Amino acid sequence: MARPEQVLVLEPPQELKFRGPFTDVVTATLKLTNPTDRNVCFKVKTTAPRRYCVRPNSGIIDAGTSINVSVMLQPFEYDPNEKSKHKFMVQSILAPRDMTDMEGVWKEAKSDELMDSKLRCSFEMPLENDKAHESESGKTVSFSTSTCVKTELPALPKSASASLDDDEVKKIMEECRQLQMEVQRLREENKQIREDDGLRKRKPTQTAASHPGTMASTAMMTKDEGLSTRILALCLLFFVIGAIVGKLVL
Repeated sequence: MARPEQVLVLEPPQELKFRGPFTDVVTATLKLTNPTDRNVCFKVKTTAPRRYCVRPNSGIIDAGTSINVSVMLQPFEYDPNEKSKHKFMVQSILAPRDMTDMEGVWKEAKSDELMDSKLRCSFEMPLENDKAHESESGKTVSFSTSTCVKTELPALPKSASASLDDDEVKKIMEECRQLQMEVQRLREENKQIREDDGLRKRKPTQTAASHPGTMASTAMMTKDEGLSTRILALCLLFFVIGAIVGKLVL
């Protein structure tokens, strides 16, 4: 007796296509649709169970609904000269209205109640043109990203400087002028100290011989005063630079 016609609608109807490369798991999707007003039990079988992982491989499709079955091909060494002989079969049966055990339904099913559909498998490798196109697309995305970064970076200093109003700029300039005058005054004092130090050095040699300790002490004090003045001037200069940079950042 001939088996009844399959009530489920399969998509794709005849062939599962797996697109490489096959160095990783490749997945094809099989959509099963139940257009009837009865629930339908189904099973998915294959001639190469070790090469594929099917989820779900069985279940119940409610009336008027669909389900997607993921068929996962395990990694393998692809040979373009070898034709695939793998096949799948979708087996189905109308679920009894009082069904409580799906496994029991399959065990008690009669051959004239079972419906099945067969699908073959095919393997495809991406063309060289497709690879080149994907590579160019990746380069385009990378170039666009780097261009955006370069375009946005120069705008940052402008926005920071624009945040300062005229009053703040004038205030900073006035502080700079005052600090420059202070540095100039310290330089003049340092110059005066050097001149005084030169006069002391030109005193008679006898005085130096009679008071060696006093002259050495005076020279050391003068040197320390000149060094302290230089340090103070440098500190003020660094303070000016720090104040200007700090206000620009804020």
